[in-house]
Amino acid sequence: MKPLKVRISITLDDPIYQKIKGLAEYDDRSVSSYINLALRDHLEQLHREEEQYGQHT
Repeated sequence: MKPLKVRISITLDDPIYQKIKGLAEYDDRSVSSYINLALRDHLEQLHREEEQYGQHT
């Protein structure tokens, strides 16, 4: 079963959007999919750091 999706609106600086758009195209993904993947990776990294250093947010 696919995870539920939530539709949101965000505002990005144009240089950030252009970079993400290029990376998404290179990975043959949508911009939305690429942002979701990048955020998931970032959150997993934060979780690993919290476990390593015993910090909780």
